[in-house]
Amino acid sequence: MRWKPGVGIVMVCKQQEVIMEQPVPVSGSKGQRAFPVVSSGSLAAIAAYSIWGLFPLFFRLLDGVSPALIVVHRVIWSLVLVGLLLWARGRLGEVGAALSNRRTLKVLLLSSALLAVNWLVFIWAVAIHRVVDTSLGYFLNPLVNICLGMLFLRERQNPWQWLAIGLAVLALVVQTVALGELPVISLTLALAFGFYGYLRKTVHVDSAPGFLIETIVMAPLALAYLAWLFLTQGPGPHADPFLMGLLVLTGPITAGALLMFAFAARRLRLTTLGMIQYIAPTLQFVTAIWVFGETLSPVRLASFVLIWISLVIYSLDSIARQKQEKRKTHV
Repeated sequence: MRWKPGVGIVMVCKQQEVIMEQPVPVSGSKGQRAFPVVSSGSLAAIAAYSIWGLFPLFFRLLDGVSPALIVVHRVIWSLVLVGLLLWARGRLGEVGAALSNRRTLKVLLLSSALLAVNWLVFIWAVAIHRVVDTSLGYFLNPLVNICLGMLFLRERQNPWQWLAIGLAVLALVVQTVALGELPVISLTLALAFGFYGYLRKTVHVDSAPGFLIETIVMAPLALAYLAWLFLTQGPGPHADPFLMGLLVLTGPITAGALLMFAFAARRLRLTTLGMIQYIAPTLQFVTAIWVFGETLSPVRLASFVLIWISLVIYSLDSIARQKQEKRKTHV
C-alpha cells in the first residue's frame, strides 16, 4: 500500500481501510451529484479530531489519578468495548487471522508499545500542565511523517517540502537554544505517533481489529498493574464513583473517536483529512492557553509561528500536487 506522508492520524487509524480519492456520491437522479455522504464523512472527521483535541479537558477531570492508572483503564475499557463491537459485527475472525500471522503479530506488538508510550506521555503532560507541548508535538506530526517517508521509503521531496522541514527544524533549534532544553514531550509524541502510523501501514489489518489486538497485547500488563495497586494501596480512586465513572468512560471516548475516524477515512480525500487533522493540536493549544492558563513565552510563540508557516507551505504544496495528479489521470 502506498505511503501517504504528512496525513498524520490518517495513517494510524485507517489501516487497510479503503480510502476514496473522490467522495462517494449517494444515490440520486441521473446527472446530479448528491453530498450527504460527503457531509457525514466530514462531520465524523471533525468530531473525531475534536475529541482528540479536547482530551486534555477530560483528563484534567482525573487530576490526582496517576497517568499510569488512567492508561490502564483506557486499555481495559477500550478492549471490552471494541471487542464487543467486533463480536456484534461478526468480525472477530479478522482478529484471529491477524494473530495467526507471525509478521503481523510482531508489528502489532511494536505498535502497541508505541501507542502505550503515546498515551502515557500525553496524559502525563496534561497532569504536569504541559498541554502546549502536546499541541506542538501533534503540529509536528505531519512533518515527521514526511521524514519517515524519506528515511524508510526513499521518497524524494520537492523544494517546498524541504522548506517546510527546514522551518520545523529551525523552530526546534530556536526553542532548544533559547530555553536550554529539548522539547522532549513534543518530540516523543510526534515520533511515537509517526512510527506507530508507519508500522500500522505495513500490515494488512483494519483499524478496529488492529486496535483490539494492540489492547489485548497491553492488557496483561495493565491487569497486573491494577492488581498490584489493589494489593498494595487498596481501592484508591476506584472507591470514588465519579472518578471510577470517568475511568470507565476512557474506553468509549477512545473507541468512539477511532470509529468515527475510520468512518470518515473511507469517505474523504486524503488531503481533506490532512487539513482537518489540525483541529486536534489547535484545540489543545487553545485549551492550554485560554482554559488552563499555561504560559507562552515569546520564544515558544516564535517556534509555533515557524511550525505554522511550515504547515501552511506543506498543505498548499499537497493541494497543488493532488491537483496535478488529477489532471494527469484525466489526460
